[in-house]
This record gives sequence, C-alpha cells and structure tokens, in this order.
Amino acid sequence: MQFDLIVIGGGAAGFFGAIQAVEMKPTLKVLILEKSNKILSKVRISGGGRCNVTHHCYNPFELAHYYPRGEKVLKNLFKSFHAEHVVNWFASKGVALKAEDDGRMFPTTDTSQTIINCFVLRTQALNIKIEMGKAVTRIQQDKNGLTISCSDGATYETKKVLITTGGSPNIQSYNFIADLNHTIREPIPSLFTFNDSENKFKDLMGISVPSAEVKIAGTKFLQTGPILITHWGLSGPAVIKLSSWAADHLHQSNYQFTALVNWLGQAKEDEIRAMLVDYKSSRRKQRVLSNALFSLPQRLSERLCRLAEIDDTKTWQELPQKKINKLIEFLIRCPFEIKGKTTFKDEFVTCGGVELSEVNFETMESRKLRNVFFAGEVLNIDGETGGFNFQTAWTTGFIAAKAITS
Repeated sequence: MQFDLIVIGGGAAGFFGAIQAVEMKPTLKVLILEKSNKILSKVRISGGGRCNVTHHCYNPFELAHYYPRGEKVLKNLFKSFHAEHVVNWFASKGVALKAEDDGRMFPTTDTSQTIINCFVLRTQALNIKIEMGKAVTRIQQDKNGLTISCSDGATYETKKVLITTGGSPNIQSYNFIADLNHTIREPIPSLFTFNDSENKFKDLMGISVPSAEVKIAGTKFLQTGPILITHWGLSGPAVIKLSSWAADHLHQSNYQFTALVNWLGQAKEDEIRAMLVDYKSSRRKQRVLSNALFSLPQRLSERLCRLAEIDDTKTWQELPQKKINKLIEFLIRCPFEIKGKTTFKDEFVTCGGVELSEVNFETMESRKLRNVFFAGEVLNIDGETGGFNFQTAWTTGFIAAKAITS
C-alpha cells in the first residue's frame, strides 16, 4: 500500500503533524512509524506527568526570545502558529488548558494522559495508521516517490515524508538523515542541573530561594529565578535555563566551571553593603546568626555567615569590616565548583540535530531532497524549560502539514 504521507517518529511533533495534515486534507492516507514500542513517551512524562503543553505567551516575537537556538526562524513561524493557536486547537477537541503563575500551561486535568488520549482518539477518527517497533534505516527517492526501509526488513512507499524523530544524545540516531546529505550538528544536552564537586551545601538540600541569580564565572552567561539546593548541587529554573543558554560553552568546558550565585537576585554590592552597615546600628546587640539575612531561609543564612567565618557569639556591633566584606561575597558571589551535570534521562532535551540552513522554514521542507519535511526537536532548535520545546513541535508540525497538503 502506498501512503500519501509517512511520519517517522511517534512523538509530539509526529502526531500533531499527522493529525493536522489529515484535518487539512481528509483524503490523505497517513502512516506513523515509531521505532520503540511506545508512542508519545515524552508527552507522558513531561511536567512530572502533567504535560507542560506550551507557555502562556501569545506574542510571537516575545515567544521566540525563549529559544537559545532557533530564535530567528521561529519569529516568523510563530506568526502563523503560536501558543494561543495551540490553546484554541486543544479547546476545539474538548481539552482545556490552564496557565500557572510562571506561565507554564497544563491540561486542567493535571495529567498527561488527557493529551495522549486526545491524540490517540484523533488518529483513530482520522484513520491514521500507527506501526511501532519500526526503526527507519533508509529513505530512497525514485520516480514513483519515496521508499522507506526499516531495520526489521519492512519497506513502505509514500509520496511525502515528515521526519519527527526528536532529539537524541546518540548521533547514530541521525544516520539515515545524514545519508540524505544533511549536516547534523552534534547533539549535546541542553537542560540539566549542576553537580557541586565540594558538596558544601549538601546538608541544606531541599532549601530553595525564589529569586536568585546564577552566573558562569568568566562569561556573560547568567539567569535569574528560583534556585534549589539538591544533594548533588544546584537545580531550579534559573540553573536549568542557564544550562540551556550556555549549553555549547559548558560542553566545551567538559562541564567543569565555577558557578557564582547571588542569593539576593539582582541586588548590587553597594546596596547590600549599605544595608549591612545599617544592621550594625539598628541591630547592634543582636547576634548575627540569630536572624535570617534579607529573608533568606534561616539555615542558608547561617551557612553563609559561617563561610564568612562569623561565629555564634558575634553581635552586629562587634562585626569587623573584614567579616562584612566576606559576608557580602558569599551573599552575592557564592562560588560553586561544578564538575559534571545531572540530566533528566527520560526528559532529555538536546541542542544539535539537522542544520537549520538546510531546511526551508516557509514549508519545513528539506533543501536537500524534495518531499522530505522536518518538525520538532530533530532540528537544531531548542528552548528553555517551561513548555517551549513542545510549542516548537506544534508549530513546526503545523507548518509542515500545511505545506504537505497544499
């Protein structure tokens, strides 16, 4: 049987692209090939099992700013299909989304199964065929169209192909795409946490600061937001966002670097110094360790004081300038010697993949081989944490479907 479209990859971009294509052209015969025995696996585990569908940002230009790689092309793509379109599409299928305070959007049911059910029911209703355990090894073009070969010996004929295999830490996963004369940027981790080699805050694991700043020493890379102390080092949105923007730099440094944490967010040194001087007069007889500094968690405040070599007995009036200077350093430039990273193994996000210059972003079609299209994280596009990578899947899947059916 010859298909009009074969989608390679049964993830978010693959399902959305296939569904969009048949919704636009109901006569289309479509097949989804998935190499594993599971479909929509990243959808299932995203957002702790709730599925962070998109981000509550309806301005295409602002939305594109959340992408360390792909911002330029996404500015134009988002004009056609952005977060509001995603919300409306799901609503039309009976799936309501809600926005949380940080902008992340989830189904109101708070379970990813709602999204999975939506996709599965749509594929059934649209007669989209799904085959699992089909690892594609080759795509060949002849005068009759395209032939797809799988590792189990199965072959399929189709007029058009949409490649949505997602990101993979293994470059061999891209071999069949490289065989089409496409350049593959080395896939490397994009969203991860930092491993503190000294473990000097390990006993404070679980403590979080809602508005801190973390910077990579010697660079311009920095991010602000919540930071979480873990048993292995540093995590939280600020750290994970920083890992995304600095992914290439950190990979080149073999994930060995110094992270500087400003526990007081974007507070400046002169401002902090003035407040500590005020403490010396307003809290003269109070012990420095007794009350948390600047509304920091008490145990964290104590630890910073001890790192500044301030003992239990010292009152503010007894505190010498030298100790104040040390305390300021640990408050706004607290060093962590990072050696290594911790990735979310099942939720891994990569930067790398198909070189963007080799794709026509008006149609998502390959510039190397006609009738071959791309969508999702298989491209060298990735966003911060917060629903942005799924948004890329929906947008590129939509654009590809529109071109495929035109």
